[in-house]
Amino acid sequence: MEENRERPIGIFDSGVGGLTVVKQVLKELPNENIVYFGDTARVPYGTKSRETITHFAMQDVRFLLSFNVKMIVVACNSVSSNSIDILKRKFTLPIIGVIDAGAQAACQYTRSGKIGVIGTDATIESRAYQRKIEEKCSVKNILARSCPLFVPLAEEGFTGGKIPEMIAEKYLVEMKEKQVDTLILGCTHYPLLASTIQDVMGEDVMLVDPGVEVAKRVKKYLTENELYNDSPYSGSSKFYLSDIPRHFEKVAENFLGGPIPSPVKVTIEDY
Repeated sequence: MEENRERPIGIFDSGVGGLTVVKQVLKELPNENIVYFGDTARVPYGTKSRETITHFAMQDVRFLLSFNVKMIVVACNSVSSNSIDILKRKFTLPIIGVIDAGAQAACQYTRSGKIGVIGTDATIESRAYQRKIEEKCSVKNILARSCPLFVPLAEEGFTGGKIPEMIAEKYLVEMKEKQVDTLILGCTHYPLLASTIQDVMGEDVMLVDPGVEVAKRVKKYLTENELYNDSPYSGSSKFYLSDIPRHFEKVAENFLGGPIPSPVKVTIEDY
């Protein structure tokens, strides 16, 4: 049983955005060992077909399984919205996605029943958040908007100041007009822009970071199933990428909130 507790948690995303989820998991579970895979050679998933997203996700999961992980966190909203049910049917280990956790939290936080969702084109068009919210709390007043420029802004480090604020104002104008009181940050890049988004929306609006919510779920699952690593020592984290982009370490440090061990490049097509 002790050996099971020490097995790592596998986390994957289409790129570096999932590091915001890693950050929250490490914050909630500092003793856990983490294996992260970012499919940086094939990013973004959000513009791909559902079939391609699923094919890539299956390879990502098979790669993480080679580390004998005890569970998998799908940090990618595009995979969570298009492929997670297929992954759960195909693989036997527990798989937790960001969308279910984010939708549940939004239902708990909203006071007026007016919930907003922002994300990539693929996530918004899939209506995955909208369906989950309707399923969990019967809220029909859901406003959704894709915000594609938030991704390059986050990766370039433009998370505050006039330019991000102007773009956020344009994207979020309808959310403000309709008086949304709870807003889901439905892309792993968006938490980096949370301060700007909060300023634009106003302090009364609750921002839901699905990474925070999924970390709580991971802790709950591990505790209930006696898989929680209660070692007195901090866990280790390993990072794997399908391509190592220029300036990766600088971008990754912004997302993770601190230095990152050198990533290892893998040929994901082999899995």
